[in-house]
Amino acid sequence: MTEPFTSIKSLPEHVGERVTLKGWLYNKRGSKALYFLILRDGTGLVQCVVNQDNVDETSFAVAETATQESALEIVGTVNADERQVGGVEIHAESATLIAQAESYPITPKEHGVEFLMDNRHLWLRSQRQWAIMRVRNRIIMAIHAYFQSEGYIQMDPPVLTGNAVEGTSTLFELEYFDKPAYLTQSGQLHGEAMAMAHGKIYTFGPTFRAEKSKTRRHLTEFWMIEPEMAFYDLDMDMQVAEELLLAIVGDVLRDCRDELEILGRDFAKLDLIQGPFPRISYDEAVELLHSDETQRILDAEHEETTAEEKVLKEERTANRAAYGQAKKGEKRRIDAREIDINKRLDEIEEDLRNIPAWKESAANFEWGADFGGSDETVLTKHFDRPIIVHRFPAVIKAFYMKRDPEDDRLALGMDVLAPEGYGEIVGGGERATDLAFLKQQVQDHGLPEEVFDWYFDLRRYGSVPHSGFGIGLERTVAWICGLHHVRETIPFPRLMGRIHP
Repeated sequence: MTEPFTSIKSLPEHVGERVTLKGWLYNKRGSKALYFLILRDGTGLVQCVVNQDNVDETSFAVAETATQESALEIVGTVNADERQVGGVEIHAESATLIAQAESYPITPKEHGVEFLMDNRHLWLRSQRQWAIMRVRNRIIMAIHAYFQSEGYIQMDPPVLTGNAVEGTSTLFELEYFDKPAYLTQSGQLHGEAMAMAHGKIYTFGPTFRAEKSKTRRHLTEFWMIEPEMAFYDLDMDMQVAEELLLAIVGDVLRDCRDELEILGRDFAKLDLIQGPFPRISYDEAVELLHSDETQRILDAEHEETTAEEKVLKEERTANRAAYGQAKKGEKRRIDAREIDINKRLDEIEEDLRNIPAWKESAANFEWGADFGGSDETVLTKHFDRPIIVHRFPAVIKAFYMKRDPEDDRLALGMDVLAPEGYGEIVGGGERATDLAFLKQQVQDHGLPEEVFDWYFDLRRYGSVPHSGFGIGLERTVAWICGLHHVRETIPFPRLMGRIHP
């Protein structure tokens, strides 16, 4: 089917041709006889030059009066210009107003987080959020491509369940035809059943956790990808997780460099993501937290962060001093730079508060405890790529984890921790196959045995060694995009206390 208008993304293929564009006014500048309209259509941005000498009166009036986010149709010729976004610009011959926008609440000036979250339905149109969503889409496609190419089939677990997967404290309960039901914490248990039918499967769907947490890593509704593999042990499970992450990073680096550049992502750090990933046991991780090297790394980071804070404050002061004498274009640059500086200074302030707490937590970490976000952050500072921590104390892992045959205190679980302080993005392990053991675990965890009757059947009829894991989509997007908070990684985040818009 031939499209009735041209997408901005495809304009480089139409240099010298007359095209019709349809989109929204992202920004504009100019006066009197010349206007430069920045048009967006969801595929990209392009500058449209509207010269009074080259268009009729109605078209020029449209350029003159159109407000931010007004919907426009632009007809014109594509000209190559490497100075412009996308390497092209449009020399307009007509401009038609499709819909005039009211005064737009989101402007290029700095807005507070709460304001932007309240206007998330509009914030999604900004260039930064546009770039994040496109990277998210590419990550999703990379995940499907990896599993499909490796012979997995996608299957869909239920969203409504009658049982807990990882404990009852984080369940959202609802009434289901006069019976209690819950929004799923994970598709894993049903994934095991599907793997017993198909060998290798993966699920891709929403999951819900009623954790009363307000950290930058937590959402109450998020998307989880959960492969499950029959006849796979823990080592094979870790290898699949590594291959998947390498495939994701490779595809994003190949196809989303423009988007990552918009986000200011450090390409060099992503280029370092190569296999094999370091594999360390829980015991080795605890030793690393207690090490003198950890204290040295954190002391050095405190010094570097303090020095960066000083440089940024000096730059901000110098920019403000020069602002009064600056021309209009330079003022726009200074304004944009101050937004970036203030954002980074907020992050630095948080880091300078956190580093002493990280040092104390690492030094006092006790064997048997689960790693908190600060502990994961500290561990990843020793490496330039994801690390896989395995063989955790069984008491901190889910009831279905298989015990280490060489040390019954340990579960055959594994977590993949992303570098740069992003923490756990993958969690999984080898599943227990012994029916009596599983029944005892359900009892010890205070779970109702009757709702797991179908799960026990998987051990009664052809039980085999099997493994799997879950990878959180939003945490993966945050890491690859270099985002400070997961609230920007999903179109409409659901957080504790936020369900609007």
